[in-house]
Parts: sequence; C-alpha cells; structure tokens
Amino acid sequence: MSTVAGVRSVDLNADLGEGFGAWSMGDDDALLDIVTSANVACGFHAGDPKIMRRTCDAAAARGVTIGAHVSYRDLEGFGRRDIEVSPQQLADELLYQIGALDAISRVAGSSLRYVKAHGALYNRCAHDEHHARAVVQALLDHRGNLALLAAPGSVLVAVARAEGIRCVTEGFVDRAYRADGTLVPRGEPRAVHESTEACVVQALSIARDGIVSHRDGGTIPLAADSLCVHGDTPHAVATAWMVRESLLAAGIDLRPFA
Repeated sequence: MSTVAGVRSVDLNADLGEGFGAWSMGDDDALLDIVTSANVACGFHAGDPKIMRRTCDAAAARGVTIGAHVSYRDLEGFGRRDIEVSPQQLADELLYQIGALDAISRVAGSSLRYVKAHGALYNRCAHDEHHARAVVQALLDHRGNLALLAAPGSVLVAVARAEGIRCVTEGFVDRAYRADGTLVPRGEPRAVHESTEACVVQALSIARDGIVSHRDGGTIPLAADSLCVHGDTPHAVATAWMVRESLLAAGIDLRPFA
C-alpha cells in the first residue's frame, strides 16, 4: 500500500480480455467500471487481436491503466500448465506479446504501463531464476520503461530490481495462501475463496494490516501496492465492487500504481 500526502492508497487490478474468438469469459465492462488497472491477455493463454483491441478501447475510455498479461504459449490449458521452454524462446515469446499489446494500447489512445505474468508462469517465476530472467529480458528488450507487477518475495522481483526495473508487488483477494507465501494450487481444495465476504476480509487484511491468513491457520506478512481480483471467477464483479467499497470505507483510496 502507498501513502500520498497522508492518504493511504492501493491499486485494484483484474485479469481481463480472457476470451478467444466467439468464446467469452467474465464481464470485462463491469469490472472496468470498478478496477484501476487492467491485466489484458495477449493471445498466448487467452485473447486475440479483436478482444485485445476491444479491451484496450474500453479501458482507455474509463482511464484504467493497461498492463500486458503475458503467458506461456498455452491456449488449450489457459496458461495454467507448466511449460518447458528455453529461456531465450520464452523471452522472445513474451516480447512478442508485450509488443502486440503496446501497439494496440496506443491505437486505443492509451499506453502500456506494466507487465504481469499469468498463471503457471507467474507461479514458476516465484522460484525459477531462468524463467524469471526471461521475463526480465523481455522487459529490457522492449525498452519501454515498463513496470513489473509480481509476487512479493519472488525470485522475479529480486532479478528485476537488480536490473533497475520498477517492481510493484500484489496480493490476491480471491485466492488462498500457503504458509510460505505462495498461492494454494488451483487443483487443491479451497484454492479459490467461494464467498465475497472472505475476499473482502482478505483484501482489508492485506491493504490495511499488511498480513494475510494462510491455510494452516496462521498469518504471514504480505506487503502489496496492488490487489488482484480474477475476472474468471463466477462472483468476480460482486467481489470487485465489495472490495472497492470496503477499501474506500476503511479510508483507503484507489489509485493505479503506474
């Protein structure tokens, strides 16, 4: 959480543009009325040029900051499968995704401001230095002075900061945490919070107190300047709205980090 002129603030982001062709997922327009930053799928786990353009147009019209949600090349698995790929190939594929969304965001009258890894890539970059360096290499090759949105304490954050990349850490309001600070894998029970109330409690705990409860019953520190709501959950819009209203009621302003 950030403090500007004595006012505490946090960013609220969501994963958007995750349809493909005639298939759609989530209510992007409703979420864009709530969040301050949009992680837009770039075509490798979801999204296509038409959806990317539509999502960027809608974000720009609302003044929502645009970020590239980059992934392993895994449309069939929605980017949630661990893919073995060389670091150089991965860096090239990530640069391809970043460049595509950069161009589309500019045509939409906005600009690309940050990058966030998706799914299995996000999780792997918490501990795999080779794939973390591939993400960082793509950012450096792009030369766009983009920020990186990533998990606090991850290898990715350490590698990126060593290269002078601005890192913003995030917490998830709708996902369960393990005692080591990583997310409970989606294949395990209760990995995703089923109630809006649980998401609100977790959001306030992270934003206001800097801690999060883990599945073993204790709490761990979690410093985050951005909170994420997944756009593909059934109650995503209600969750995002209640989180937003609860943060404002607690005296925490909502502002994009980039």
